[in-house]
Amino acid sequence: MTMSKTTLRLAVAAGLAGLMAAGAVQARDFTISSWGGGYQDSQRKHFFKPFGDSKGIKVLEDTYLGGWAQFKAMQETGNRPWDVVQVENSELIRGCEEGLFVKLDWSRIGPKSSYIEPAVSECGLGVVVVSQLVAWNPKNAKAQPNGIADFFDLAKIPGKRGVRSDPKGTLEFALMADGVDVKDVYKVMNTKAGLDRAFAKLDTIKSQIQWWEAGAQAPEWLVSGDVVMSTAYNGRIAKANKDGHGLKMMWQNNILYVDKWVIFKGSEHVDTGYEFLKYFSDPKREAAFTNDYTYGQPNREAVKYITPEVMAALPAGDHIKDALDTGREDSVEFWLDNSDEIFERWTAWKAK
Repeated sequence: MTMSKTTLRLAVAAGLAGLMAAGAVQARDFTISSWGGGYQDSQRKHFFKPFGDSKGIKVLEDTYLGGWAQFKAMQETGNRPWDVVQVENSELIRGCEEGLFVKLDWSRIGPKSSYIEPAVSECGLGVVVVSQLVAWNPKNAKAQPNGIADFFDLAKIPGKRGVRSDPKGTLEFALMADGVDVKDVYKVMNTKAGLDRAFAKLDTIKSQIQWWEAGAQAPEWLVSGDVVMSTAYNGRIAKANKDGHGLKMMWQNNILYVDKWVIFKGSEHVDTGYEFLKYFSDPKREAAFTNDYTYGQPNREAVKYITPEVMAALPAGDHIKDALDTGREDSVEFWLDNSDEIFERWTAWKAK
């Protein structure tokens, strides 16, 4: 049986109309992207699910692993699979300058004075205060490390090293371990000789590096014995220790981050994004998260509700006295100016 041309055209038109209607009905749900693992599990427990329940909406999740590549693809394709995402400072500023993220209307979130200063920016609201540091498992390490230089000493402490698969932070660790003072890191790294020095230091352990992409991998590998030492996020290690694993953290020259929530410009859920940021900012809710997962919080009032035991393990006070703050001006400027070139060199170096 065959259709007339007129009937066929009508059928095609009806089919397209049906697809368009279905697409309208099936518009993407509000989607948040964070850093995965137990950290995101805790965010889901304290923020994502209760927010969705309070609004009567479904909250979808995805995982972001750092860098600009995913955002570049979004710019090129126009596809925005996320509405809100947690980013580091250099991506925050680049995305803000290039018009990828919404410039925030703080009257829709809360007074800026409610937050610690590093948590407030043109396009971002602080999420957590995090330290990336050197961690180890005493059960597997043949000696006790006394400083970050020991991370690069394969003779003193043989075995695999877990390292974040990202030049940001990793190159800074290498230079500090090679004797560069924290205040001079970017002055040194901003020269060809200084950058060569950082890569040369990494060359000394390259054969023993096991690269981690997700923050959850570092403590997992330390517990399993896949690596004897690893760079890691303090909250991930603290969480593993709550589960009885007895890992150790070295606070010397840790690298301090205040990640930010951003809302994607052009998202169909901008209003919901603002509502989520306001919901997130409740100090008791933030403290409940920190008591569960050991990262500092942006709301100044949250410390009133954090237990003393957890406060003692946060990146604060003496723990950050010689930390490298990634929010400082020379750090942000360095990565904004040099990110593409360094990532290209990094990729080629890793492939050798």
